[in-house]
Amino acid sequence: MSAPVPAPTSSGVAMVRTLMLVSTVCGVLIVAAFQGTQSAIAENRRIKLERAVFKVLPGAASVREYIATPGGIQPLTGDTAAAGSVKFYAAFDPSGALRGIAAEAASKGYADVVRVLYGYDTTCQCIVGIGVVAMRETPGIGDRIITDAAFLKNFEALDVRVNAEMTALANAVKTVKHGSKQNAWEVDAISGATITSKAVGRGINESAQKLMPLLVPHLGELHS
Repeated sequence: MSAPVPAPTSSGVAMVRTLMLVSTVCGVLIVAAFQGTQSAIAENRRIKLERAVFKVLPGAASVREYIATPGGIQPLTGDTAAAGSVKFYAAFDPSGALRGIAAEAASKGYADVVRVLYGYDTTCQCIVGIGVVAMRETPGIGDRIITDAAFLKNFEALDVRVNAEMTALANAVKTVKHGSKQNAWEVDAISGATITSKAVGRGINESAQKLMPLLVPHLGELHS
């Protein structure tokens, strides 16, 4: 015959209830802390993005996120763009007029992927500024893409016009040997930092080749 199971004591029941209460409170606090942190992260991301866009498109006062698709452009909902679409940022001046477009470009450099944000002026169909989003290039060499005035001058009016069929760029963006630039769609490399220079040019070309044919036919649809 098995021994009788002792009934739980009042102190044991109280302990279990206390543990359940503590677990519940901890769970609520963790969820609340997570939600609060996510809100702060999202706000910091928004501020950082605006600052980056304002840097490559001086005169902009507000930014909206969009995606370009074969069927047209539409505001981005959520954090992830649909397959086949290209994410971009529309910047507007204080009066609400379109100031320009900003988009990200990325390509493998010497040490890691080099990510830049570039500003696009719809009037000249050209890139008018870049800013580095992330990179891990060699200090004093590859990171000169941030400080080298001659290199940055490449992006004051870099030609990214689309062809007549609006299927691709009229001329592919190409990084050339330092001192040999002859065309408005070429990027004059930094001497001693050719790999990083090429990463910037290649990334911009790949991004613009995807974005511009989808974007240009629908620029009139962008409003603040």
